[in-house]
Order: sequence, then C-alpha cells, then structure tokens
Amino acid sequence: MGEKEQSAFRGAKLFLFIGDQLAVMLRDDTPDIPWPDHWDFPGGEAEPGETPEACVLRETAEELTIEVRLTSLEWAQEFTSSTGAPEWFFAAHLPVERGKEIALGDEGQGWALMSPEDYIAHPKAIPHFAERLKMYLQQRGG
Repeated sequence: MGEKEQSAFRGAKLFLFIGDQLAVMLRDDTPDIPWPDHWDFPGGEAEPGETPEACVLRETAEELTIEVRLTSLEWAQEFTSSTGAPEWFFAAHLPVERGKEIALGDEGQGWALMSPEDYIAHPKAIPHFAERLKMYLQQRGG
C-alpha cells in the first residue's frame, strides 16, 4: 500500500490487531478531551506536512510503544470527522508475539487487548469508532 496523497486531514487511527485481539487504550478522564474515559484506538492528530500513514505510525509508537511498519498497514479508509475534516482509519494485523512490545506511552489510563466484538459492545467504546470497526470487519469478511 503506497502512502496517501498529502492533503489537509485531521488525524488517523489504527485498528491494531495482535493475533485476533485489538490493542485499545483507555483515554484519560479529563473534561478537556473528546470522549474522556472511553476505549480508543492508537492514533491522533497530524503534524504539519505529515501523511496519514506517517501520522498513524508515529502516534501508535508514542501511545503504545510498538513500532508498526508501513508495509503492515493492510487497509485504509477516509472518513469525515466531526469537524468536517478528513480523518483516516487503518488496520494492521500482527502476530500474537508482538503484543509483548506494547506498553502505555504518555497518554491514557491504560491499555488492553480486546476482541473486536467486545469493543463494539462495550459501553465505553467510542460509538462512531465501533461503527467504523464493524464496517472494516464486514469488508474483510468476518
């Protein structure tokens, strides 16, 4: 998968599968951020000049301390964010052994491995992210 053409976008998120589980982060519980104390996926806002792929790989390394290669990104989809700006979602599937490389970076209350079904049904899942995950799973055929 080649890098996306550079254009104005808000940020990027990653459905990071470790085996058949998703790596998720519990957001900080502060009122000044969107969706406080909810389960989130690694990713975040873009830095100037950054491609969506570079953004999601950098943010994942910062937030979960795991290096994901560009070649591991198996799926990409552009969505419209709540602000009207484009935002990207990616998916990567890594072997179970890579889970030992994960540790919480400098954001969030904690991290976990969670089945996609558990995320979708979780009361603290970010609702529109759960819908995007469902869409990805349907497109993937499972």
